[in-house]
Amino acid sequence: MTATGPLAGLRIVEFASFVAGPSAGMTLAQLGAEVIRVDPIGGNVDFHRWPISRRSDDSLYWTALNRGKRSVTLDVRSDEGRERLLDLATAPGADAGIILDNAVGRQWLDYGELRKRRADVISVRIEGRSDGGAAVDYTVNAEIGVPDLTGPADSADPVNSVLPAWDLIAGQQAVVAILAAVRRRDRTGEGSLVKIALADVATAAVAGMGWLTEATEVGDRGKHGNHLYGTFGVDFATSDGGRVMIAALTPRQWAALGDATGKAAALAAVADALDADFTTDESRYRHRDVIEAVLRGWFAERTTAQVRSALDGAGVLWGRYRTMGEAAGEFLTDPASNPVLVELDQPGIGPVISASSPIRFDDRYSGTRPAPALGADTDAVLDET
Repeated sequence: MTATGPLAGLRIVEFASFVAGPSAGMTLAQLGAEVIRVDPIGGNVDFHRWPISRRSDDSLYWTALNRGKRSVTLDVRSDEGRERLLDLATAPGADAGIILDNAVGRQWLDYGELRKRRADVISVRIEGRSDGGAAVDYTVNAEIGVPDLTGPADSADPVNSVLPAWDLIAGQQAVVAILAAVRRRDRTGEGSLVKIALADVATAAVAGMGWLTEATEVGDRGKHGNHLYGTFGVDFATSDGGRVMIAALTPRQWAALGDATGKAAALAAVADALDADFTTDESRYRHRDVIEAVLRGWFAERTTAQVRSALDGAGVLWGRYRTMGEAAGEFLTDPASNPVLVELDQPGIGPVISASSPIRFDDRYSGTRPAPALGADTDAVLDET
């Protein structure tokens, strides 16, 4: 299939495993780039990573992260296999000569070796740490302090996140790095060596939100359970066992919450009694427990459907808690309910829930393509090089 999209014609060789590198390659492929994933013979260490399809024993993880790519397998333990990879990474052409990898410590793939073959080669490498040390999302997250802020307010135990957020953000940083390096090469003719450390991604992110400075000024922030930090937002149970998340980030949203629940007068009276101004983030946050107590009964007396009707009618910012299965089931029953999702036939597995790129050019979703079978494009790609 001929790729279309804003990056059509751009050719990237991806020699990476796990989340950060492959998610970057997937993003580029969905924008139209030709992404050639190179794996060792038999697959890399993530080839059978969970979740696994119960229909075929194939990795749903691997096939999801490699949608729309071409797959090449090489014996990278051999000199011939390494030479083939170097040739692919430094192939001629204005839109080629780009490699994305996380192969830290492989001297045969360092920038010097690549430049011997192509002076303007672009090499983007994802590392654990900037000093070359190993790290993964879960260890980086622990060290930056996020699990210490997460979890029930009455627990001192750190709580990990199931979402590898720093990996995913690092992947998008790699996309930005590749596009920036291509822009630089187009303008100056120069190649680039770019390194992105996962630990730096996490550290820069929390610093960019002011969290590190806050810790030096007021000490470590306590856990807040499901309360939002610095404003009002928390979850409420409904009478039929549902649960919703409410957020009031602006004065308009705060007024809408009072209107929807019929508690505007009661909340105003509480504010007067406390000499507080609930139109401000600081005041809503400081008195969050009192506000929650005023509102809790209203939610507990109504079904989820009744809550939905009232909140939507008033323009409240809210969301319903669902399981992953419920979210998937809604899409399968009503595909129009989530237009970024796509059901496609993944060879070897069957129908799977996939997704377009969330980036819409001309207000259109990109669509998506299945992942290739491991090594399916080896001969064709090598013949083209």
